[in-house]
Amino acid sequence: MGVDKTKIAEQFIKAIPHSEALGMTVTRIEEGFATIEMPYDDRFVGDPKTGVIHGGAVSALMDTCCGAAALSHPANGGSTATIDLRIDYMRPATPGQRIRAEAECFHVTRTVAFVRARAMDDDADRPVATATGTFTTGKT
Repeated sequence: MGVDKTKIAEQFIKAIPHSEALGMTVTRIEEGFATIEMPYDDRFVGDPKTGVIHGGAVSALMDTCCGAAALSHPANGGSTATIDLRIDYMRPATPGQRIRAEAECFHVTRTVAFVRARAMDDDADRPVATATGTFTTGKT
């Protein structure tokens, strides 16, 4: 009987202090795929004049979601850490709307997991941001 990596990934996300502080909720996690949502909150606004969520909160959401996807991949050795994460911001998130990130771990080597992600508000056809990243696999 193998280790359930999706459960490990879900527990890991719940244990991260910034995930809790930002109100992140894992809505889907399976082998190499994760979806995490973050509610709109005035505390996360970067510009009070526009009400737009700060890019740092979006970046934390995407990094966490990518890590969950890497950690839940069957070829992962049981842990992960961010090596590199590139985020391209496409547009401001709509004030008042939650942000959802979806990440897919699409390739794993002995030491590195490769992940891509999108963050979106209610308009899923127009991403708020996209990301590509590399994460450790926990293998030796």
